[in-house]
Amino acid sequence: MTGEQPLPARARAALSTGEAYVSAVSAWEIAIKFAKGQLRLAEPPDRLVPSARAHFAFGALPIDEESALHVAKLPHLHGDPFDRMLVSQAIVHGLTIVTPDPRIAEYPARTIW
Repeated sequence: MTGEQPLPARARAALSTGEAYVSAVSAWEIAIKFAKGQLRLAEPPDRLVPSARAHFAFGALPIDEESALHVAKLPHLHGDPFDRMLVSQAIVHGLTIVTPDPRIAEYPARTIW
């Protein structure tokens, strides 16, 4: 969204050809980092995230109980609780995660970058 790290062509192609979602987990992490001054954005997250989702026609993926509980079944390969929840959501909902993080690819969730 910020253009700091352009998406590879493969990830762009995948996002443009199917359903795509922004997890509430990602919105939460963006809001926390913005509030701490660790993330610079052109506008506050409460305006930026919904407008970017609308612009790219991405759906919103809420945090659901099944995904939250599934986190306990994951091996502890990644220490970031936000990323672990994203992995859990991807597994539970059969989704693919767009990420450059190689540690996430160690989980049994599909990734693309």
